[in-house]
Amino acid sequence: MPGKTEESRQTIKNSVGRAVLVAISVLLQVFWIVLLVMRLNQYYAYISLATSVLSFLVVLHICGNKINAAYKLSWIVLIQFMPILGLCLFLMFGKESSNAVMRRRFGRIDQQMPRYLPQDEATAARLDAENPGLGNQAHYLRNTAGFPVYGDTRVTFYGDTNEALEAQKAELRKAEHFIFMEYHAIEDSTAWRGLEEILAEKSAAGVDVRVFYDDMGSIGFISKPFARRLQAQGIQCRVFNPLVPVLNVFMNNRDHRKITVVDGQVGFTGGYNLADEYFNLTHPYGQWKDSGLRLEGSAVRSLTVIFLEMWNATQKVQEDPTPFLVPAAVPQGAGGYVIPYADSPLDTIATGEDVYLNILKNAKRYVYITTPYLIIDDEMQRELTLAARRGVDVRIITPGIPDKKTVFRVTRSYYADLATAGVRIFEYTPGFVHAKQFVADDEVATCGTINMDYRSLYLHFENGCWFSSCDAVAQVRRDFEELFPLCTEVTGQYAGKRERYVRGLNCILRLFGPLM
Repeated sequence: MPGKTEESRQTIKNSVGRAVLVAISVLLQVFWIVLLVMRLNQYYAYISLATSVLSFLVVLHICGNKINAAYKLSWIVLIQFMPILGLCLFLMFGKESSNAVMRRRFGRIDQQMPRYLPQDEATAARLDAENPGLGNQAHYLRNTAGFPVYGDTRVTFYGDTNEALEAQKAELRKAEHFIFMEYHAIEDSTAWRGLEEILAEKSAAGVDVRVFYDDMGSIGFISKPFARRLQAQGIQCRVFNPLVPVLNVFMNNRDHRKITVVDGQVGFTGGYNLADEYFNLTHPYGQWKDSGLRLEGSAVRSLTVIFLEMWNATQKVQEDPTPFLVPAAVPQGAGGYVIPYADSPLDTIATGEDVYLNILKNAKRYVYITTPYLIIDDEMQRELTLAARRGVDVRIITPGIPDKKTVFRVTRSYYADLATAGVRIFEYTPGFVHAKQFVADDEVATCGTINMDYRSLYLHFENGCWFSSCDAVAQVRRDFEELFPLCTEVTGQYAGKRERYVRGLNCILRLFGPLM
């Protein structure tokens, strides 16, 4: 594997100290609970019985939950192996009641979505007639997830994030009515400062500018004065799910979305955050590879609604989205079919994973995939291997230089089964691939924020964009063709039998992979 880059992160003002304080506070609370139980050791027999009964009841509760089976298994083993610690961690991170308030709030908001995202039936019927397989995929997103298919939108794919950033700046300068920006991570450095300058100018000109970021995602980059600085410039700024030093909080569900909307006419999304490493201004993990999309046309409406869903979820009084849902001009070159979509951990539908599975199930010739992490459940693994076994050319690109060594070790633990079944595995030699994209059969692609791991597929708020029958599909295919020569194929290293100790270690890593 390539060595580490010598360059380290810039030293900037951030909230790492606050994160450490929160972690210490939570650990102290866990320690206090464990210590309390130990101090009651004279009542060991009673405590042991009570703990066993409680563990059994919690395990039954977990088995009855509508969550992924591998996720259930990880919690069950942890609770049975270390009952007291396991129960404490489950109450903190696994119990649904810990996000009950947000669940109710999102439930109310989601009930309103169909009225804001109507389907043009002629567009849906045309797709069904042209390609029933793609029509079925669109039917799922429309009827199950609530996101309509559009036929009058132009999609531009960016395999270079600097090109995406410059296009984004150009559109921000044209804004006349509103700018919405929602990102998992913002770094108060070079890339962001160029955007902030434009946002401040537009705010001063009367444009409604809103910035929304995730506290955990940005905690290594910025601190509370950042939000106050934006507000002083007339930019509305909100923080999603701030970390607080108490147990049983809604801390495990993060906002991982990346969205920019300008006047309801143009939208941007993709895998990149607004931090310098995403644009190769710094190189903590070698050369960074990411991608993004620009949408022009009616499909931007869905991005607007997705943004306002999260914005409204942070306040008790719900803002009416209607003033922002303006008709979009049909751009030159519009065509094909486009579906921006979102995923939430607060419902029972795994939209992000289902989109990937539907593409795999419908693939006939090839499926190419990039993902920074590969920690998948049995269903995803079965579909990948089944596609390869029926003759589909399935290729997956993962990083050559990881950002998290343990997670990368878990990622590699999945290689053997996939490679043995005929899935080809590539590692991006120059550095870290952060792009999350699929392309299949030169007819359909998706690009967005959704990694192939349990956090993205089950725990985070995510978004993506499915598109077909347009030039952007070919653009994604060309991006893969340029990537493969930069990668090292490791399929042969992992196909076939592995040493017994390696298989044992992989089993342990994969057992607890869903909790990472």
